Amino acid sequence: MRKIFFLILLVITNNIYSQSASLNFSIAFPQGEFKEKVNNAGFGLNGDILFISPKPKTPFGIGLNLSFYIYGSESRREPLSTTIPDVTVNVDRTNNLSNFHLLFLVGFPKGRIRPYLEGLFGGSYLSTTTSVKSENTGNDFASSTNFEDYAWSYGGGFGFSYFLSGDFNSNQDLLFLDFKLRYLYGTEASYLKPGSIRIQNGNLVYDVNRSRTDLISAHLGVKYYFSWYAAE
Repeated sequence: MRKIFFLILLVITNNIYSQSASLNFSIAFPQGEFKEKVNNAGFGLNGDILFISPKPKTPFGIGLNLSFYIYGSESRREPLSTTIPDVTVNVDRTNNLSNFHLLFLVGFPKGRIRPYLEGLFGGSYLSTTTSVKSENTGNDFASSTNFEDYAWSYGGGFGFSYFLSGDFNSNQDLLFLDFKLRYLYGTEASYLKPGSIRIQNGNLVYDVNRSRTDLISAHLGVKYYFSWYAAE
């Protein structure tokens, strides 16, 4: 039943609405209380897909947003065990933040430069993960999530797309350079940052931080329109 539902949704959006997808390199800057705890930027990727894209008669869009940032990392070399001290491994720890949003958009759907406004509502997932890698191959052979928490997230942004290639006259299969800025308000969450995990007498000690999780993010990438004008 679920497969049938998604198939019907795909057929409807493909024949009634225009669709687009974008992939951006992103930088996120903590704000407010979050900045007081984490004073470095996060780097990652952002992806958006619009199931309904703006058209000349209806300049509104709706879709989904997913982003992933690493806002801190630590690395060290350790013996594999106390009984095998002559084999060393790389121990890597990352502090991560992921966003999942419903995306609402109002855009100007004509011309080579197409500005737009966005609204987002969803949540954030903050986690700290430690992995053990082979020193020679770099492959993970063990990993663990040390700490995790969730927060609500909402906000808005603006951006523009600049035409790069495609059938511009028919407005189909278009590729644009995409740039946008977003401000996201995040509710309180507990999280770790670099240096928050200490090892004392063989045990882990967590120095947990808690604050709101507001962010400003900048995005640069490409946007692709699968089909601009829909069948009517």
